[in-house]
Amino acid sequence: MGFFDSDIVQQEAKQLFEDYQGLIKLGNSYGKFDREGKKLFIEQMEAMMERYRVFMKRFELSEDFMAQMTMEQLKTQLGQFGVTPQQMFDQMNSTLERMKAELDRQN
Repeated sequence: MGFFDSDIVQQEAKQLFEDYQGLIKLGNSYGKFDREGKKLFIEQMEAMMERYRVFMKRFELSEDFMAQMTMEQLKTQLGQFGVTPQQMFDQMNSTLERMKAELDRQN
C-alpha cells in the first residue's frame, strides 16, 4: 500500500490542513484577544507545529516514492524562498517565542 493510500495519512493530512486554516483565520483577530486568548492561541499554534513536524517526518522516513516526491517538492518550493524545512520550523518557533515574550512583557 502506498503512503497516500493510507486512510490514517489521508485523515491526518485533512485534519492538519483544516486545523491550520482555522488557526490562521483566527489569528487575524490576534490583536483583539485578551491575554488568556493570546496565550491559548500560541499554545494551539505550538501544538499544530508539532503535529506538522511529526507528519513531515513520516514523509521523510517513508520509502514510498510519492512520499519522497512530496518531500522533494516541498524542499524545492521552500528553496525558492531560500529556506529549508528545518529553517521554516525554526522561524515559526522563533515567531511563537517572540509572541510569548511580548505577552510576558504585558504582564
